[in-house]
Amino acid sequence: MVSLGISLFGGAVQAQEWTTLFNGRDFGGWREPMGTWAVHQGVSLNPSDPKAFAVTEGQGVMLNSPASKTVDAVTVEEFGDCRLQVEFCVAKGSNSGIYFQGRYEVQVLDSYGKAEVGVHDCGAIYERWNDQTKKGFEGTAPRLNASKEPGEWQSFDISFVAPKFGPDGKKTANAKFLRVIHNGKVVHENVEVTGPTRGGKGEESVKGPIRLQGDHGPVAYRNLKISKSVAP
Repeated sequence: MVSLGISLFGGAVQAQEWTTLFNGRDFGGWREPMGTWAVHQGVSLNPSDPKAFAVTEGQGVMLNSPASKTVDAVTVEEFGDCRLQVEFCVAKGSNSGIYFQGRYEVQVLDSYGKAEVGVHDCGAIYERWNDQTKKGFEGTAPRLNASKEPGEWQSFDISFVAPKFGPDGKKTANAKFLRVIHNGKVVHENVEVTGPTRGGKGEESVKGPIRLQGDHGPVAYRNLKISKSVAP
């Protein structure tokens, strides 16, 4: 089903088929529990507290919490190779992330105005984590800071290739982000990830769900759609 509604994505209509992950009305297709995730028409920064949202009642936007945090939102369906388009909005200082297969994170963060960006900033492919050394490793910073101000809607267009496995179950190719476009600007091309990033859940596999991090502050999403084709 082709997604509908206001979108930041321009250009010609894509040839591939798109599946809408959030229908704008309810959380059909998402796993329980959903915590405090709720549907609204819109969000804006709370005038008395820019670290929180004021909401407009209605339909079209999924919000984890106006002023706090909750559980992650996880799709029922699982995906391998895919292309995801999504719009997101963060409150001031807020933090989220989009996990492909529930394991490989593209960071969502209020990084507006930063002169230099790293592996923890918006658009980054998040670092991995070593439990023994208690240190992060790998991770890829975005080429540039494409972030808008908190409270403004932003967009990602992400092409992802799942890891590959041989008949014996051994991995033959790492997962790869073919391209990450943040607010119309290419911030990554052909970046391999050797394993799940920090916070990733489960062993590597050919498929997994889309997971939206909801436990790091207020974040809203809309116009989530996915294609099983990674073609541009």
